[in-house]
Amino acid sequence: MSMLDIKFIRDNPEKVKDAAEKRGAAVDVGRLLEIDRLRRAKIQEVESMRTQQNEFSGEIANLRGTKRTRAIEESRRVKAGLGIAEAELVVLEEQFFILMRKIPNIPDSDVPAGGDERDNKVLREVGERPRFDFQPRDYMELATRLGLVDTERAGKVSGSRFGYLKNEAVFLEFALVQFAFEMLVKKHQFILVIPPVLIKEEMMRGMGYIDSEKDRDERYFFEKDKLFLVGTSEQSIGPLHADEILNAGDLPKRYAGFSTCFRREAGSYGKDTYGILRVHQFDKMEMVIFSRPEESKREHELLLRIEEELMQALKIPYRVVALSTGDLSAPAAATFDIEAWLPGQNGGKGEYRETHSCSNTTDFQTRRLNIKMRTDGGKIVYAHLLNGTAFAIGRTLIAILENYQQEDGSVLIPEALREYMGGREVIPVKKNK
Repeated sequence: MSMLDIKFIRDNPEKVKDAAEKRGAAVDVGRLLEIDRLRRAKIQEVESMRTQQNEFSGEIANLRGTKRTRAIEESRRVKAGLGIAEAELVVLEEQFFILMRKIPNIPDSDVPAGGDERDNKVLREVGERPRFDFQPRDYMELATRLGLVDTERAGKVSGSRFGYLKNEAVFLEFALVQFAFEMLVKKHQFILVIPPVLIKEEMMRGMGYIDSEKDRDERYFFEKDKLFLVGTSEQSIGPLHADEILNAGDLPKRYAGFSTCFRREAGSYGKDTYGILRVHQFDKMEMVIFSRPEESKREHELLLRIEEELMQALKIPYRVVALSTGDLSAPAAATFDIEAWLPGQNGGKGEYRETHSCSNTTDFQTRRLNIKMRTDGGKIVYAHLLNGTAFAIGRTLIAILENYQQEDGSVLIPEALREYMGGREVIPVKKNK
């Protein structure tokens, strides 16, 4: 199960090594190529011995006497040697794929170079930040007063990093879902899906999210069933066409899915433990596109454009960020984030926080999932796969609460959502929550 084409790695070892270094990935390309050489030699040895054994089997039936005895002894010798060679091949194959799975995707040439998120590049800021005649509150103060979020009782029931959404927050969630889905279907011809939230181990591996201990620590895994809970909706939508050959004329195939997602947040101990910004369980609307290789860059731009359309429709200020090489996930060749302005954060001074992300994984995931396409000329190649956030519900609710808050603690409902909220225009302060 390779991520990059081994032929590409053989022909471009320095390029692969340079790309891995830029991404901060510990990859021994030289060791990989040596194991690959030994593996290919062992494959030839095994195939040669199998041919010999088959030839002996055909000859023995026609031999008699000492010639038959010698042939049987030689056949046994070859069979014993074949068993040893096959066992050695299994070890080499295992070593080969372990090393292959450590190699991340090659970043696009226009991805900013850098070691981590501090080197990400802000491309633009969009929208006017709200001006308040009062000290803006953070979303949890607002949500508590409005009876929208209860983390205290969720902690009693489920532990830390869980929350109950209540009252108008529930209506807001499904207003966001209906608003986004209608736009995606009517304007961009997406196919709607509600995907499974449990997927097989080989499918999660195919998507490239359990290649390291750090990756696995982030996942909820059911050992008895060999099933993973998805950490983001594309993990179960991406494998939808595994082991299929798609027709070029049917591409792009665009899917929009809604599901609950689960993350351990293993690497964020002590970080964002307050409220519902970073939780173990959250709902998300995700876009996934299967495209022709030559069109994936354009489809990536489409995903970003849709994300911006959604934010602009809600009239939430945001900025677009190009992730640096050191901040890309292993499957991604390029990623854009959208960060919403949250005026109630940082003691009311405000700050940007990520609400959306969209990535082009090129053929990194489709190669592992064996998703191919037949070109107009009949050639079989790997399709490209892309993903992008429509709405991460919890974070979008946070952005709405903080940007639309009023001095009395009430919150206006964005105009784009009011028709899905029964005409409600405001979430009023309640005495009884």
